[in-house]
Amino acid sequence: MSNPAVVTGAGSGVGRAVALRLAREGWRVALVGRHVETLTETARLAAEQAQQLVSVPCDIRDAAAVARMAERVRAELGDVALLVNAAGTNAPRRSLAELSLFDYQDLLGTNLHGAFYCVQAFLPDMRRRGTGTIVNIVSDAGKQASPKAGPAYVMSKFGLAGLTQSINAEERAHGIRACAIFPGDIDTPLLDKRPQPPPAEARARMLRPEDVAECVWLCVSLPAHAVVEELVIRPR
Repeated sequence: MSNPAVVTGAGSGVGRAVALRLAREGWRVALVGRHVETLTETARLAAEQAQQLVSVPCDIRDAAAVARMAERVRAELGDVALLVNAAGTNAPRRSLAELSLFDYQDLLGTNLHGAFYCVQAFLPDMRRRGTGTIVNIVSDAGKQASPKAGPAYVMSKFGLAGLTQSINAEERAHGIRACAIFPGDIDTPLLDKRPQPPPAEARARMLRPEDVAECVWLCVSLPAHAVVEELVIRPR
C-alpha cells in the first residue's frame, strides 16, 4: 500500500499542484484547506490518478481544528509519511504604514502558526514509523525582505525557514527530514492580493505551481538518508 501524505493549501496554487503530483505517483493524499469547493475541484482533477483521496476542510489557524483534522486523516489513511505545508496568504494593505492587526494575525496564523500546528500533529506518526518527510513551501521573501512582500509575510516566511531548520536539528535522529523550498514569483491566485496585481504579461514570466511541485517531488523522492535542506527556485 502506498504511503499517506497531507498537503495543506490543497485547494489552489502550489498546494493543488503538489497534491496532483503526489496522486500521479500513487500516493494516498489528504487534501487540506479552508474551502470545500476548491478541495472538491482538486479531488476531481486527481480522481483518475490517486489511489485514495480524502478532502478535509480545516482552518489551520485553529490548533484544535488541526488536531481534529489529524485524527480524521490518521483514521482514514494511517500514519502520515509526508507533510507538505503549502498554505499561505497575504494582504493587499501590507506595508508597515498600512498593515492592520487583523491582517498581521491572519498572515502569521496561516503562514507560520498553522504550519507549526500541522508539524506537531503529524510528528508522532513519523516518529512511530522511524521515517518521514516534511516540506515547507517558504518564499524567497524568507531569504531577503522586500516591500513587495510586506513585513508580516516576510516575518512568517523567515519563521517557517527557522521551523524547517529546527526540525532537522531535533528530529533527524528519529529518521525525519525537513525541506524548505524558497520560490520566487509564482503565478497563483495569491497574486490577486497584491496592492497592484501584476498583468498577464508579467505573470507569463513567473514560475508555475507545477514547477514548485517538481521541487517537492525531488525532496520527497530522494533516498531516506538524503535531505535537501534548502532549495531556491526562481524564474529564469
